[in-house]
Amino acid sequence: MKRERFKPPEPDDPLCCCGDIDQQREYCCCDCEELDDACERLLRGEPDKPDVFSRFISRMADRLGLPCCAIGPLRLELSVLPPMVLIPGLLRVAAINCLLGVVVLTALPGLVLWYYYVTHRRKRRTLFFLSLALFSLAYMYYLFLTEIVPRGDVSNLQVVTATTGMMLTLISLVRTKQGPGFVKSQSLAQGINSISTTNQSTNVSGDSTPCNGISQLNGEKEGKKKLCPVCQLVRPPRAGHCRICGACVLRMDHHCVWINSCVGQANHRQFILTLLLFLATSFYGITLVLQSICPRQSLFTAMLYCPGVYNQYSTALCFTCVWYSVIITGGLLHLFILQIINVSYNVTEREAQIALRNKTGRRRFCGLVVETGVYSRGFLQNWIQFLTMNTDENGSPFTFTDMV
Repeated sequence: MKRERFKPPEPDDPLCCCGDIDQQREYCCCDCEELDDACERLLRGEPDKPDVFSRFISRMADRLGLPCCAIGPLRLELSVLPPMVLIPGLLRVAAINCLLGVVVLTALPGLVLWYYYVTHRRKRRTLFFLSLALFSLAYMYYLFLTEIVPRGDVSNLQVVTATTGMMLTLISLVRTKQGPGFVKSQSLAQGINSISTTNQSTNVSGDSTPCNGISQLNGEKEGKKKLCPVCQLVRPPRAGHCRICGACVLRMDHHCVWINSCVGQANHRQFILTLLLFLATSFYGITLVLQSICPRQSLFTAMLYCPGVYNQYSTALCFTCVWYSVIITGGLLHLFILQIINVSYNVTEREAQIALRNKTGRRRFCGLVVETGVYSRGFLQNWIQFLTMNTDENGSPFTFTDMV
């Protein structure tokens, strides 16, 4: 039987089942047809509606008359749940024997990379990677307290040091999540006047001489202001539009899936500090665990050969978690090295990709560096500019919802 489309009640009609006049809410009825369709799509598991469950929770909250929280309406994201289930389960399976450990620790990075390319191709924001990073850090710390500390091989000072490192990493992450610094809105007339003035100054100096294989005119074109066709805002030099965040970011470097935010002028320094704190804490924790479960082996040798580690399940689980931490630490170490090199050459990841696409940049050091020759002023001056650049554009107070 075909159902008729829901129609709002007339003024004299009774309210819908979710009506709530006593509290005088903005809604007096809900679209019951839409709620039923959401339930049917959820049961059928149709993939063309990625936010079905979130809409279902929102509709049920409306029906029950649940008030909004002080931090605003919360949406349940399904992408935060898989890491909480997969990480403990897969690591405990990998600790059964060495062969399973090799299979799981080889397949897990492949699955993460596959999911990254899927979400990156669709230009969608996801909390999967942020949840994976935070839960992995929390789970490693939990195993450290429950499996390593009771063995008596770790002193109280070492426990305090590892805990301090983890807390500093989380505090730095919170500060990084405060925002990359978005381009402020200004009138369209001001933008057109600014663009016209910049174009006139560019035309005057159009007969520049080449410098470092790249003309200075190209550098001036990179530095002129442009009007974003999406945001309808005038973008300052080195600003870029992020299609995932849907906003223009000042001195945009890249959109980092691990923090579910862009890295820009306001949080670039804090982003590098977060990476540094995480790497230092991770290296320190790996050292403590290996010294506890393989005390007779050197640090590097214990990672490859640890006799009798699979005789007890607890030591096998700790050894598996060490290798899991090594994989994550290796990936973030590569990202940290790239960031340090880019800052040394005063180039952002976005500018490097544009230079490669336009064939105006040169690869150096086996492709680790893309030299554009536009903004670089020497190693020392590049770092001075990076460490002293203004970060006041963001200026918005931090709220709990900024963490997602």
